[in-house]
Amino acid sequence: MKSLLGRRGFWTIFVALTVSMLAESVLILALGVWVKDLTGSDGLAGATFLALSAPMLVAPLAGWVVDRIPRRVIFVALNLITAGLLLPLLAVRQESDLWIVYTVAVGYGLSYIVLGATVSALVPELVPADLLPEANSALQTVKQALRLLGPLIGAGLFSLLGGAKLAAVCAVCFLVAGVVGMFLGAGQQVVRIPEASGRMTWSSEVSAGLRHLVRDPVLRKVAVCSALSMIGLGVGESLYFAYVDQGLGRDAAFLGVLVSAQGVGGVAGGVVSARIVRRFGEVGAVGIGIALFALGSLALVQPTLWLALPASVLIGMGLPVSMVGTNTLLQRRTPAHLLGRAATALDALVSGPQALAIGAGAVLVGVVDYRLLFAVTGVAMACVGGQLWIARRLAQPAVPATPARADLPG
Repeated sequence: MKSLLGRRGFWTIFVALTVSMLAESVLILALGVWVKDLTGSDGLAGATFLALSAPMLVAPLAGWVVDRIPRRVIFVALNLITAGLLLPLLAVRQESDLWIVYTVAVGYGLSYIVLGATVSALVPELVPADLLPEANSALQTVKQALRLLGPLIGAGLFSLLGGAKLAAVCAVCFLVAGVVGMFLGAGQQVVRIPEASGRMTWSSEVSAGLRHLVRDPVLRKVAVCSALSMIGLGVGESLYFAYVDQGLGRDAAFLGVLVSAQGVGGVAGGVVSARIVRRFGEVGAVGIGIALFALGSLALVQPTLWLALPASVLIGMGLPVSMVGTNTLLQRRTPAHLLGRAATALDALVSGPQALAIGAGAVLVGVVDYRLLFAVTGVAMACVGGQLWIARRLAQPAVPATPARADLPG
């Protein structure tokens, strides 16, 4: 970690992303709470999250933009634009202003997708290949820590400041992130690989990232297995209320304890994920992450408190471990000129099934015992993780055992 943060380019993006991710973790919860406060409707509050996820439909186009404009420029511009995008929230006063909240939510959802692809493509420009596991691990650790603390901070600030002032605070955070990102231009410039766009149609260029995932056997296997694991996680998310109520005999508020335990596991997983990638390779790390999901799900079959907390920690640990393995593999096996499109394609392949699985789980839990559903998802994810563990030698990490020294600016 010391050698990584010694590189000026990564240190700059690390600081900028920490600030913007803090605003993100606060904002996502605050928008839903704000709508609930204005209308008293759970359905309208839930529609806020639908608005945030709707831009996933144009994810391939977002990836094309990331591959056509210098990533450092996009990173700065996107944070500054997002800061301005939040300003209309200052005018929200009553229920008739809900259209402003939903419009901003859609815009922010698009910004989130583009920023994610930009960071995935930008990190390899700032650090050498042998430091990619540490770079992805550091960013995941911060993301998981803010996932744990952000909702608490957001709820407290919303109660103290109200929605409009909280939106202004988040806008300032994105503004700061954009200003910090301007210093990225001081580092070395990446040599972009030209693409023969003259021989390709526009639709072919947009879908090039997806074709790359399909054609690369290792990326294809990891993408399919990751999507299957997210289906299991999506179903599992819909079972927690039944688990807490019927299994543990506690009210719904206790779910917050389990979510916090997942957050603790997420931070721990982020810290150790680089070591796991170096020891077992990227594919092996994804397999281990999915196996942690499986163990956690199987532990929830027996509803007891002494299993509930460690099971939640295991599930929380699995996400950053699998994400670091996946991101590092994608960055290592994808040409620079395709990284934006490949990243958005992978995100859509993984996130789309998860969203559908959440809905399916909500229906299934009404007709099938939640314990059986946890058992089935646990066994299924164990099989998926086992497949990746067997295939871990398909892509040994092309990095030395010892990270590079930070004797050059990045």
